[in-house]
Amino acid sequence: MEYLYNIFLLVIGVAITVFASNYLVDGASDLAKKFNISDLVIGLTIVAFGTSSPELAVNISASMKGDTAIAIGNILGSNIFNVFIILGIAAVIYPVRVQSNSVWIEIPLSLLAAVVVGVCANDKYFDGGKEDIITRIDAIILLCFFVVFMYYTFYTAQAGNPDEDNLAKETHAEFAQKTLMPLWQSGVYIGLGLVGLYFGSEWMVEGAKFIAKKGGLSDSVIGLTIVAAGTSMPELATSATAAYKKNSDIAIGNVVGSNIFNIFFILGVSGCIAPLRFESPTAVVDIMMTILASVLVFTFTLLGKGRMISRGEGGVLIVIYIGYVWYLLSSLAPVVAK
Repeated sequence: MEYLYNIFLLVIGVAITVFASNYLVDGASDLAKKFNISDLVIGLTIVAFGTSSPELAVNISASMKGDTAIAIGNILGSNIFNVFIILGIAAVIYPVRVQSNSVWIEIPLSLLAAVVVGVCANDKYFDGGKEDIITRIDAIILLCFFVVFMYYTFYTAQAGNPDEDNLAKETHAEFAQKTLMPLWQSGVYIGLGLVGLYFGSEWMVEGAKFIAKKGGLSDSVIGLTIVAAGTSMPELATSATAAYKKNSDIAIGNVVGSNIFNIFFILGVSGCIAPLRFESPTAVVDIMMTILASVLVFTFTLLGKGRMISRGEGGVLIVIYIGYVWYLLSSLAPVVAK
């Protein structure tokens, strides 16, 4: 009975977190419009933050409780899920065309983010340390990278780059087309969103921890799979819808931007709250998968015809993810259970 209760807790936590992020984005976007903030700025900040808010909420909750394995697994797992499943599904629905800025700046920046985490998390190899850990200083470095990324984003927007301008405006189109809600309603939506993110993330972490212990799985495996997939639902919905409507800019921009945001900002904030120890035996594999994801996207877009990710390449991404999850569950779960 207790096992079923915690499964329910995990599922309801995921659902509440996803819905709460939508309320938060709706309320914040309407509030921003009332203060005459442009669609461009809203698309590049509030909407981008909204799709990553479930990961942020879960990581803050996990870090404050000392559950660093879930915090790390959630970010690495989300980034892996974003590329192999979300971008893979988007490409299968409709080939994803990539703009030059994404090919030469944003995708390499997401690769840099994965490499930086790999360096920071390998203290034993690089420094001869006793443990692999992202310290608070490492976390501050990640946040500094995030500041640079945000500066680049706003500089590109202000310079009038058409790719970035169209991406942000299309991302925010659903908010621009509707009638603005009253000020009090915006405040209620923001409040509901924040409260929902808090309780949803708390229940998600608690349910995941219980299932991990009872099922003989480590916290990191649960974080890399169930929690990561759950917190990535907003990105999946956004990218799949964008691909269906043939707005491939949004599909690729959503995934790449989210991956950069996850590592530089969310992992940075989590590391400032509590040092993140890489204790999972799969840590190196997980980081290598994160790096491989960016390498494959860069390779497909650079070498493919017309700078796009084809349906076949999208299928390859999905198959690789299935193999990765099979490896986690079949090879590592029995070891952990022993």
